[in-house]
Amino acid sequence: MAQGKVEICGVNTSKLPLLKEEEKEALFLRIKAGDMEAKEEYIKGNLRLVLSVIKRFSNSNENPDDLFQVGCIGLMKAIDNFDLSQGVKFSTYAVPMIIGEIRRYLRDNNSIRVSRSLRDTAYKAIYAREAFIKKNNREPSVMEVAGEIGISKEDIVFAMDAIQSPVSLYEPVYTEGGDKLCIMDQVRDPKNTEAAWVENIALQEAINKLGDRERKIIKMRFYQGKTQMEVASELSISQAQISRIEKNALKSMRNYLQQ
Repeated sequence: MAQGKVEICGVNTSKLPLLKEEEKEALFLRIKAGDMEAKEEYIKGNLRLVLSVIKRFSNSNENPDDLFQVGCIGLMKAIDNFDLSQGVKFSTYAVPMIIGEIRRYLRDNNSIRVSRSLRDTAYKAIYAREAFIKKNNREPSVMEVAGEIGISKEDIVFAMDAIQSPVSLYEPVYTEGGDKLCIMDQVRDPKNTEAAWVENIALQEAINKLGDRERKIIKMRFYQGKTQMEVASELSISQAQISRIEKNALKSMRNYLQQ
């Protein structure tokens, strides 16, 4: 991306408006009331946000104008879904959506392509997972997601793994008022990321491959935090037996995960 470029997609970036927080809030209330002029003004007032985000993709060899347009789509989606009552800044909410939109575009146009069917499977799984969490207030198992979308659990895990794209959580993506905003700042719950979800699915699948006694011991040891002595007492067997069963179970899980 050329440094110091003033015009992008026909927009003179040096003349973009900079809205104050109170102006943003007033405009957003009008947007929710259906005022399209307010929405257009709000979009223009946040285009600097899109410009800041696309700088981190400067090494992608993609046309900056294309990235800007895709980023604007993410911005508009963020406006459509933003909830003032949550008490967070719009930029905090919008940055991940803009990044996500650009990353999807880059994945779809990558020379090493992930097939459309794999992407569709992964996105269906993600949407089904989010809907399940909202409805049941808990994380679904891969079997529950598979049942929701009618796709095998193996295909879901494979598709989710295929669309993963590594990125540093500490990489600055936006600067606001002198403070840098990093990906890590946007993470509300690290236990609920797609990457963590895939890892948990694989681990749970490995545990499910164990026998009943092995599975019970692993859960008591590593999920309930009990000592080998405590487990041995509860199951009425020796600590040496617990140690041997635990080692064999961990070895079996390791072999399964490395396949």
